[in-house]
Amino acid sequence: MSETGRAPGGVREVKSAARTVELLELLAARGDRPARLQELADALDVPRSSMYALLQTLISRGWVRTDITGSLYGIGIHALLTGTGYLDSDPRVRAVRPYLDEASDALGETIHMGRLDGRDVAYLATRESHEYLRTISRVGRRLPAHAGALGKALLAERPDDDLPEGPYQALTPHTHTTPDSLAADLAEVRARGYSVDREEGVPGIVGFGFALRYDAPAQDAISCSVPVARLSAEHEERIVAVMREIRAKIEATVPGVGGGGEAVHWRP
Repeated sequence: MSETGRAPGGVREVKSAARTVELLELLAARGDRPARLQELADALDVPRSSMYALLQTLISRGWVRTDITGSLYGIGIHALLTGTGYLDSDPRVRAVRPYLDEASDALGETIHMGRLDGRDVAYLATRESHEYLRTISRVGRRLPAHAGALGKALLAERPDDDLPEGPYQALTPHTHTTPDSLAADLAEVRARGYSVDREEGVPGIVGFGFALRYDAPAQDAISCSVPVARLSAEHEERIVAVMREIRAKIEATVPGVGGGGEAVHWRP
């Protein structure tokens, strides 16, 4: 939504709908930290009474949940159902999944697919390494694009003039925090053909990102993540070779997906 309060196409936004979306996004971003009524009212700058009425409406429909005291609020199960519907309905996610399996089997490492969403990358699919299992799935989660292999692979597909304004959030001591530093890295990504994230997003993890160029500029990317302790020069060389091959297979396959019916070309 633009700062003028208009949606794409010049249509004036519906304030109640915008407020509902902002509330759901806020609750989702808090993860396992439930919020109190006053916190939410203050964060969205709305009257306490209006926030309470909105919360009760969303609770009744399953989009928000509350604790037994009725004083703490969190995201509801219907958000999960809608997110799952997005993944199930996306032909590109469906087409890429088998290749993530192939890369995971070949490398024994964690493989991701992500999509650029503003300044962030949203994780759409993951195949976890049997050697390094996460306790929390990344699917549906977001990471700043400047701080990871997926995001840098996608940012490199765009001119530096399109980079978000800095300074950037530092997730680790290795994260790029200025546009100049990030731009220098992206120049190397373009020359190399893939991105490398050396503990910039997660301590102890190196990532290799490959933009999927079935869109121009690319909206999706795949990556391979591996713990530093298990990354040798030989293993890195194999990761790059396998992921390049997987990218070529995906790009040769995905433009033809359509689920047997008419292909829908969604706006980025």
